[in-house]
Amino acid sequence: MPVLKPFRGYRPRLELVADVAARPYDVLDLMEARDESRDNPFSLYRITKPEIEFHSQTDPYSPAIYERARKNFLSFLEDGILLQDAKPHFYIYAQRWRKKTQYGIVGCAWVEDYLNDRIKKHELTRPDKEEDRMKHVRILNANAEPVFFTYPENDRIDEIVAELVRAEPVYDFVTADGIGHQLWLVGNDAVIAELESLFAGMPAFYVADGHHRTAAAALVGKEKKENNPHHRGDEEYNFFMSVLFPASQLTIIDYNRVVKDLNGHSKEELLALLDKSFVVEEKGPKAYKPSRLHEFSMYIDHCWYALTAREGTYNDSDPIGVLDVTILSKLVLDEILGIKDLRTDQRIDFVGGIRGLPELKRRVDKGKMAVAFALYPVTMKQLMDIADTGNIMPPKTTWFEPKLRSGLVVHTLD
Repeated sequence: MPVLKPFRGYRPRLELVADVAARPYDVLDLMEARDESRDNPFSLYRITKPEIEFHSQTDPYSPAIYERARKNFLSFLEDGILLQDAKPHFYIYAQRWRKKTQYGIVGCAWVEDYLNDRIKKHELTRPDKEEDRMKHVRILNANAEPVFFTYPENDRIDEIVAELVRAEPVYDFVTADGIGHQLWLVGNDAVIAELESLFAGMPAFYVADGHHRTAAAALVGKEKKENNPHHRGDEEYNFFMSVLFPASQLTIIDYNRVVKDLNGHSKEELLALLDKSFVVEEKGPKAYKPSRLHEFSMYIDHCWYALTAREGTYNDSDPIGVLDVTILSKLVLDEILGIKDLRTDQRIDFVGGIRGLPELKRRVDKGKMAVAFALYPVTMKQLMDIADTGNIMPPKTTWFEPKLRSGLVVHTLD
């Protein structure tokens, strides 16, 4: 039975919340973070991406970077930018985007659930990125950013949330990207107890986004347990901050690929090779977006094509074989374009669908890439089937939108 518990969060003063709130550390580069935090001393990037305060050539993994994160975090606490709630709460976090609202519950997941696979993963983590976030959690002694989980639909949880959000939120603001953010406090003991019981009845929680942050938070908790000879099990380091959304409310958008060259093939040779595994249709200069599973679009030489996988090239009864990223990786990227390892090959890059098909066209037209492929989005059912069967998705498969804003609540480990 997975655990979700309330905690005494640190939250920004009301008048500062929009200044503090920041996108996750890993969805923007150094220059973007500098632009977003310019002339804003309250931005959480000063804690989650403290390299914005250093020279551009500074190693982002140098001890000075982590030390600056710690110093800035302590300043946020000492200066009253972040204030701790008097008692443990759950928090309801709502995001409004494209005429849709999704409601998540902020609480603390249990380290043991991650270690014992009651929190299910669908991606591999990179040791270097894991260690970076572990250093960050260690030096802050806090989870500055939440991890993003999902859970199977539960009517009673929906009813509780619907009742609670009738009240005025404590935070309600819109960020520059047009996404609305609201937060409610859940402090009623009876409601907290019922939510804890309902989540304990879940078969599992699922990591939606933030696999590296999840691993880092859990592994630091494990370290603290092993280094504490008086460990009891109820210490705050046994838990890490999470936001859990019902699977039915989440939106996964496409995650597309661009490739620098055709592996020695001409355009005509590429089309002929593709015809063996796909029905290839020329669509012309107007952008063409895949409309169903096993359909892809390709952009090359100022023209869009539809590629429909032929029967027998995929296995709909296999949670991995059914994925369009598997089909494209095996039949096109590997067999035709010679890209064997998506994690390390420098000839391929990945473009989140939030940037749209024009970004694929732009990168090919400018000559930086030779060909682009757009995919139909993965479904939540596919993600959960893969996690349930212990499988791992290929790299860069899911892109969740909207992204969580960090800084609305912070969790300390003592």
